[in-house]
Amino acid sequence: MAANKVVTVIGGGSFGTTVAYLLAANHEKVKLWLRDEAVINSINTRNENTKYAPGITLPTAIVATSDLEEAVAGSSLLFISIPSRAFRGVAKEIGKHVTGDQILVTTTKGFEQETFKSMSEVLAEETPCLKIGALSGPNFAAEILRGKPVGSVVASRFNEVIEKVQDALGGKTIRIYGNEDIYGVELAGALKNIYAICSGIIQAGGYGENAKSLMIARALSEMSRFAFYFKANPSTFLGLAGVGDLIATCNSELSRNFRIGRKLSEGLTLEEAVKSIGQVAEGIYTLKIVKEKADRLGIHMPIVNATYKIVYEQKSVSSVFEELMLLPHRKDIEFKFTTPD
Repeated sequence: MAANKVVTVIGGGSFGTTVAYLLAANHEKVKLWLRDEAVINSINTRNENTKYAPGITLPTAIVATSDLEEAVAGSSLLFISIPSRAFRGVAKEIGKHVTGDQILVTTTKGFEQETFKSMSEVLAEETPCLKIGALSGPNFAAEILRGKPVGSVVASRFNEVIEKVQDALGGKTIRIYGNEDIYGVELAGALKNIYAICSGIIQAGGYGENAKSLMIARALSEMSRFAFYFKANPSTFLGLAGVGDLIATCNSELSRNFRIGRKLSEGLTLEEAVKSIGQVAEGIYTLKIVKEKADRLGIHMPIVNATYKIVYEQKSVSSVFEELMLLPHRKDIEFKFTTPD
């Protein structure tokens, strides 16, 4: 049993519910905050999140609430699982109720569109908390809720945060690895969603496994170039939050971003594809943010550019891929292992 018997999850979507599910194995009480009163009632009376985890019996330790102040009170460790577009607004509300000694851990894989801030940076700006972490990795909620083994990474500048998250979440089906490069872990978790969209396009377009492998390998080069510019540690991209998550999301129907890519390749508009998925696919927002940032800074990211043309400019998949294949030849190994001065 973890030392702190009460822990909180802010956000009752699929992954927030999954984090609560894992925490319940090590805590007497897991407070789960969300706004949907129907789902709250279902969790508290039937032990089921009928909207985001239908058919899964949740542990009785999970108690849902719409009262944010009550959810935050008494918990030294809080996990924040809110979509990036709504993250700052919720962070502001959290900031009214937390104290500086509480630990906040974001699980959101995305960046704020207006500022290009990571979610940990938003938490640092909007709350008095100093000890902040980020949880990321190849973590499909559907598999975790069915007891499949999984690994994840918690990143923080504070060893205490890493150790407490490992203690809080660790168990017989999950291993939690530590990393001090919080920005690199968040960057990896956000960027891989772009390439998952591209992978879905390749899959549905019938371009084959060779093409998908080519894209994934070159995606890793693009990710490292981007990380290099922002002084994240490119070696982070060789771990679970980088190549581990990239492989998973580029090869699975469990990935919302992969499914978005498939729908686009099948001829649906972006709006139609998003509606058909029914849940937030962070990659479509990250794609726009990263494309604009790379163009402004002159970072060479041809796969991001190609995916953007298909998603936002409605260019045909065949013409965009032909342009991509006819670009000047480059060296095979372009991965950068050191950060710039």
